Amino acid sequence: MKNSQLEKEKNLQIFSKMISSKIRKGFILEERNDEFQFAVLYKGEKMVNHPFNFIIFCLTLGLWAFPWLYLTIQASRQKKILVAIDEDGVPFVERCLVA
Repeated sequence: MKNSQLEKEKNLQIFSKMISSKIRKGFILEERNDEFQFAVLYKGEKMVNHPFNFIIFCLTLGLWAFPWLYLTIQASRQKKILVAIDEDGVPFVERCLVA
């Protein structure tokens, strides 16, 4: 009994450390459940400096169009992840699909 309580506290500590490390990397906590030990975090859209990219586009005679397009598409996507601990006490992070 005491052993399982210690294990549960240890897992909760690991779970909290995982969440705080993701928050330091820019994720925002959307939902957290300490009983089932899972949390959903997301990272919003990034801002693209279009005037700066346009100047690079002009200086490279249009070659910068492909990286600029890639940056714009990547910046518009939201990242959503699930941080959890399974039944065996193993922590994991899983990407969620965002429409």
